Amino acid sequence: MGEITKIAVAPPIQVGGSLFTPEQLATIGAALGTNVKIEMTSFKQLYLEVPLDQQELITAQLKRSGLEVYPVGFVTKSLIACNFCKGAEEAGLEVAQRLNQSIAGIETPMPLKIGYAGCALGTSEPLLKDISVVKMRNTYEVYVGGEPKGLKTSIAQSLVSGLTEDQLVPIVTTLINYYKANAKGKEKFKKFIDRVTLEQLQQHVAGL
Repeated sequence: MGEITKIAVAPPIQVGGSLFTPEQLATIGAALGTNVKIEMTSFKQLYLEVPLDQQELITAQLKRSGLEVYPVGFVTKSLIACNFCKGAEEAGLEVAQRLNQSIAGIETPMPLKIGYAGCALGTSEPLLKDISVVKMRNTYEVYVGGEPKGLKTSIAQSLVSGLTEDQLVPIVTTLINYYKANAKGKEKFKKFIDRVTLEQLQQHVAGL
């Protein structure tokens, strides 16, 4: 057997949440064959083990079926979004899709989880993510520093509120780039925020 690598697969962000079609699941099975491992992650991605020499071919097959394919490891994960129960327009589906396209797969010092909720109900548990976006009527609020693991679970803190659609992606990408440039080694995002302080982050994104 040749060298094996991993890829991350997810359905597109859509009303109803993380929905796979039977055809997409069949494509995954046909592309991988038997005796392979498929891992369901906590951030709504499937990790697939594929032969390295077939990675490009399998990736193309998966994308043709409507699936999205991302790198694994120390990267920004694809957006962990809600089910858009209030409808695509009211909950900001297009904004969430645009945000995902801008942030998914960026190399980071540690894996980074970014959440999105289309209303204050927060059914996707956005305040337990490293960075999260919550739509509040016609504006958006960004939170940072959520940590769901361990005995010291942390709720994300509000970084900035009242954002327009046009401000949202620049704010989130600026946060990611600032973390990349200033983290100490494999420093988790929550520890990074505690060290640089919320106030310093607010100053860094002010005016964007």
